[in-house]
Amino acid sequence: MADSSFDIVSKVERQEVDNALNQTGREIATRFDFKNVGASIEWSGEKIEMKANGEERVKAILDVFETKLVKRGISLKSLDAGEPQLSGKEYKIFATIEEGITQENAKKIAKIIRDEGPKGVKAQVQGEELRVSSKSRDDLQAVQALLKGKDLDFAIQFVNYR
Repeated sequence: MADSSFDIVSKVERQEVDNALNQTGREIATRFDFKNVGASIEWSGEKIEMKANGEERVKAILDVFETKLVKRGISLKSLDAGEPQLSGKEYKIFATIEEGITQENAKKIAKIIRDEGPKGVKAQVQGEELRVSSKSRDDLQAVQALLKGKDLDFAIQFVNYR
């Protein structure tokens, strides 16, 4: 019998991020506490730029955006938001959406699988993803449960389960 396998990836659906960003923009436009503070959120190249005339207002925009991301099923571990910066008369926060598993994080996951996972499970780094294979599908499910139970500082998804 052939080996069963799945891939561990860290991907974010760009359309879902766009939808969350647009919902945040609409909420900012209608909420009373954001009136006359110059509040806005928009894409700035590959980054998301949040602006307001006060530090607490720009943090509130980030909070609303995080809430919208969670409602759309996007892990906050993939959002990397900076600290508020004063730029002229307004505060800005730049945030990026992180995708892909770095070599260092892939090695960390492979080590967890090797040390704590079932015997006979192999993990191979393939670019920005990790292929996990085993003869037993039960072992693969045990690995998924193990990784879901770990508090990793980056988002992972399981795809290509065969």
